[in-house]
Amino acid sequence: MPEITLTTLVLLCLAAAAAGWIDAVVGGGGLLLLPALLLGLPHVPAAHILGTNKAVAIVGTSGAAVTYVRKAPVQVGTAVRIGLMALAGSMTGAFFAAGISSDVLRPVIMVVLLAVAAFVMLRPSFGAAAGDGTDRKVTRSRYVTAIVLVGGGIGFYDGLFGPGTGTFLVLALTAVLHLDLVTASATAKIVNVCTNGGALAMFAYQGTVLWQLAALMAVFNLAGGMFGARMALRKGSDFVRGVLLVVVFSLVAKLGFDQWTA
Repeated sequence: MPEITLTTLVLLCLAAAAAGWIDAVVGGGGLLLLPALLLGLPHVPAAHILGTNKAVAIVGTSGAAVTYVRKAPVQVGTAVRIGLMALAGSMTGAFFAAGISSDVLRPVIMVVLLAVAAFVMLRPSFGAAAGDGTDRKVTRSRYVTAIVLVGGGIGFYDGLFGPGTGTFLVLALTAVLHLDLVTASATAKIVNVCTNGGALAMFAYQGTVLWQLAALMAVFNLAGGMFGARMALRKGSDFVRGVLLVVVFSLVAKLGFDQWTA
């Protein structure tokens, strides 16, 4: 592990905790964790940053998933099927990533995110909790769509580009399977465990994980993830909806800044 000052180590651990909380509530914790690692470890190769990021994130995501499964009505079988398809999609996306310019993708993703934010704000019933008159039957074709398009499509995006994958999962699962936002967040965590596990296995095989640093940060990420999951369960869909909008606009701001400075 490279030499790290105590101040930097403390800041990285705090960032890991905050990222775990954000990721558990609505996804997008990587928007905080990955930049924190890049800033805190400026001389470490990018591959080691990415590998360490996955090693930290999978712990918090797993903790949040367990918390959700114990207290929320999650269909684990469906979530795992979507997760396995997302794993295949992410591997495919990673294969094509070298030939795609992120400068082309950023403006497209920004437009999509702004459209999503407008839709969520203009449709108060989107992601409302079940039992409030918004219940809708989910057909078999919708389950297949969720597995193939949500799992495969967003998994492909995760391997190809990445930012905001958890947020896109929550939105897509809410729209396709008519889940409330809390249940969608819970399901997204299980899918994230599958995709993160596959990526971590590859990074570990390549020897690009700073295991000592990752182990310490993972403790904080786990605490943040479990706390975020409990808060989302306690406060409900309106709370998740508010955090969702904050994360979406933050992601748009980050992509816009990256595009401007590219």
